[in-house]
Amino acid sequence: MRAIIQRVSSASVAIHGAIHARIGHGLLVLVAVEDRDTTEDAGWLAGKIFRLRVFDDAAGIMNLCVADVQGDLLIVSQFTLYASTKKGNRPSYARSSRPEIAIPLYEDFVAQSAALLGRPVATGVFGAQMMVSLVNEGPVTIPMDSRAKE
Repeated sequence: MRAIIQRVSSASVAIHGAIHARIGHGLLVLVAVEDRDTTEDAGWLAGKIFRLRVFDDAAGIMNLCVADVQGDLLIVSQFTLYASTKKGNRPSYARSSRPEIAIPLYEDFVAQSAALLGRPVATGVFGAQMMVSLVNEGPVTIPMDSRAKE
């Protein structure tokens, strides 16, 4: 699984012009699934994001995780994270899983993230045309990949 994590002051997802989900201070997580991913990948990624210390402590040092600051999570599926631009100018998305594989793993990732946070997380809608808005705080933007364990 591959993710882009962004520390946000606020973020939202709109579908067909209507707000579907909105969070305040927290993390916006864009996530993609490839065929070889497993529930263990989902668990590793959820745990790593949950424990990621990217929020400032009293001394202004990024030393706190999302739970420490009572932050929210907004998780949005984004198959384009596996885009390959190696050949030509049109990206290939061949590494991204088809919905029958990706949806269960995406939902597992959402469930594991919510369990770690101890409350529901906001989400987009898998496969929908979404308009994602955010105020990236910092800016802090971190890529992660469960295969590379980084």
